[in-house]
Amino acid sequence: MSELSLPRAGSLPARLLRLYVGLAGYGAGIGLLVHSGLGLDPWEVFHQGMSLRTGWSMGLCINLVGALVLLLWIPLRQRPGLGTISNVLVVGTCADATMALLPVPSFWVVKWAFLLGGIVCIAAASGLYIGAGFGPGPRDGLMTGLNRLGLSIRVARTLVELTVLAVGWLLGGTVGVGTIVFALTIGPTTQFFMKALRADPARTY
Repeated sequence: MSELSLPRAGSLPARLLRLYVGLAGYGAGIGLLVHSGLGLDPWEVFHQGMSLRTGWSMGLCINLVGALVLLLWIPLRQRPGLGTISNVLVVGTCADATMALLPVPSFWVVKWAFLLGGIVCIAAASGLYIGAGFGPGPRDGLMTGLNRLGLSIRVARTLVELTVLAVGWLLGGTVGVGTIVFALTIGPTTQFFMKALRADPARTY
């Protein structure tokens, strides 16, 4: 495709492209984290634990939990957008596809490459789909909904993520050094990509 035929950054086709590339990339990043075997972020620990207990694929668990969390938006008076619904359908599906296509690495160097690649992939994907402006993911909306009830975003996020981390660990999800690395790096990495990939150069995050 020539440069002249590319959709404008703020146009609807460009925003939709950002949304779905971002959601697919987020799922791919999850697949890389899982195959690294070094540890997952809190929600993926929970999803993996649920997968181990039910026998369902992890991607299916991601999508189902997203749908269930979306139901909690009703009493919190949150309104889903296209990005919210798409998140429920796309992320887990792409995570499953990534795990099916990629082998599980045996060497520690490759494991760390998968871990770090997964973090970068998730951060870049977040910059894309959040910047598209079609609404937050179900889990992010849960935190902003709790914020509307009086909890600070920091307290709401910490409470939710510590809860799902603990439950996921009890269910058998992978908690390890990768969990710590993710927690320390995902914030600044996502911030970097949100600035680097923003569709509106005048907008700040």
